[in-house]
Amino acid sequence: MKTRLPLLATGVLSLLCAMWLGLVRLGWNLPLPWPDQLIDHGPLMVCGFLGTLITLERAVDIEHGGVPWAYAAPVLTASGALLVDLGPLSPFGPPLITLGSVMLIAIFVLTLWQEPSLAHATMTVGAVAWFAGNAQWVTGASSYRIVFLWLTFLVLIVSSERLELSRAHVGRTAMRLFPLTTGTLLAGAVVHAWWPELGVRILGAGLVGVAGWLLINDVTRAALRKSGVEHFMAITMYGGCVWLGFGGVVAIVTGAAMPGTFYDALLHAVFLGFVVSMVFAHAPLIFPEIFDVPLPYHARFYAHVILLHASLVLRVLGDLVEVYGRLRSWGGMLNAVAVLLFLANTASSIVPSVLSRRPRSTYQTP
Repeated sequence: MKTRLPLLATGVLSLLCAMWLGLVRLGWNLPLPWPDQLIDHGPLMVCGFLGTLITLERAVDIEHGGVPWAYAAPVLTASGALLVDLGPLSPFGPPLITLGSVMLIAIFVLTLWQEPSLAHATMTVGAVAWFAGNAQWVTGASSYRIVFLWLTFLVLIVSSERLELSRAHVGRTAMRLFPLTTGTLLAGAVVHAWWPELGVRILGAGLVGVAGWLLINDVTRAALRKSGVEHFMAITMYGGCVWLGFGGVVAIVTGAAMPGTFYDALLHAVFLGFVVSMVFAHAPLIFPEIFDVPLPYHARFYAHVILLHASLVLRVLGDLVEVYGRLRSWGGMLNAVAVLLFLANTASSIVPSVLSRRPRSTYQTP
């Protein structure tokens, strides 16, 4: 617990810094301590926040199997993210984050060796994609050249975790389709390195395929008929899958491989609409695991979910329709408010449990 809290806090700090930089990029007149730090918006979001969260979650999970060295992954990632947060020390951050991604590969390789499965193999491939992007980041590659490797990492990790939870309910045909959809996504990220627009379109087909697979086959379908936390998780995850499919359609139609409005719509549909929605949905499972205390569910959790989707509609509308361009900035601001509301709702729910140190209850995963 004493080790996990500072790591998670560092990840949240990276999230806040990433949102601040994102608002400045959208034109909001906010102070910027270091002008050249604007380029760190994406890396801080993907590597600093989500990378730290994923590596910490995996380290906690494998710790129960007696593998304490797994904490090297979140320690390296969080340390590198903190250096990027600090601006002048940012050049020292990417190498540490890259080492953290190497340790995540080691965690997944060990997991795959102990329990061979399609889900664990896909997670391993996702970690390799993250490392490939990070390795290029260290050499000074522009974010738009590597962002699709980072996108592939996150989508593969999330979708394979859902496969792992749903495996008892998935038929043979669906199991065969899963590597086809995720393989298409990976192929698009690889092709992008040589033929950017073609690669983005192939990647888009993979995004649509993964979204469709999850909507049809995920075990959470049964939870739609339930209530409470299970219904909340199901609704939130399904909303995220819709955004994943939408991002795939934008990628196929536009081939948006360079920064611009279509590029913005594609990336934020996936990173915010899908990945952050999945963070919202899994919070009742992730945070009890990290803190070893319950995260009581409250109906107010729907507030940050609804605000995220509504604000993302505004942002994407501003991206795709020129006459509504001003909505992009307001949508981005409300995106940040939705994330802040999520942090506030989560903290207000879990802090009393942390202070009292009540034993955590377990939720039935939808």
